[in-house]
Amino acid sequence: MDALKLLALDEEDLGVVSAHVQDAVFKVAGTAYDARRRQFTLVVNRFVWEKAEGKRRSFERRRAVLLFKCVSAVRSLGFDRTDMEAVLDLLALRFDVKGEGPDGTIELVLAGEASIALDVECIEVQLADNGGAWETAFKPRHPEGA
Repeated sequence: MDALKLLALDEEDLGVVSAHVQDAVFKVAGTAYDARRRQFTLVVNRFVWEKAEGKRRSFERRRAVLLFKCVSAVRSLGFDRTDMEAVLDLLALRFDVKGEGPDGTIELVLAGEASIALDVECIEVQLADNGGAWETAFKPRHPEGA
């Protein structure tokens, strides 16, 4: 099995993880914050960009888990957190350092001007595929220059 497993410990690493979860979709029910363990988890269906090169008739999605550690607070904007069936589209992960760091805010940029902000002591993010792939005919498209 060619399951992806990545670890991000700095902004450069976070950019790599962000590229692999671009256009992932998830339900609000797939989010969880454990304040005691200081962890935020997100279960997504990620588009497998690493296999989407060239002209193909079909593409892949995989179930994956994003785990954010050292999280002290979670905020959301632009969607109803009580609507567990709402489907959200993850566009990117961004980090805004606070002062000289390493603490700051990781922003999960969502479609429709929505977002989830995680206040973190440092960047410690894990991405792991945890299921088989399935075929999709749809490849996400982005406007020129986006």
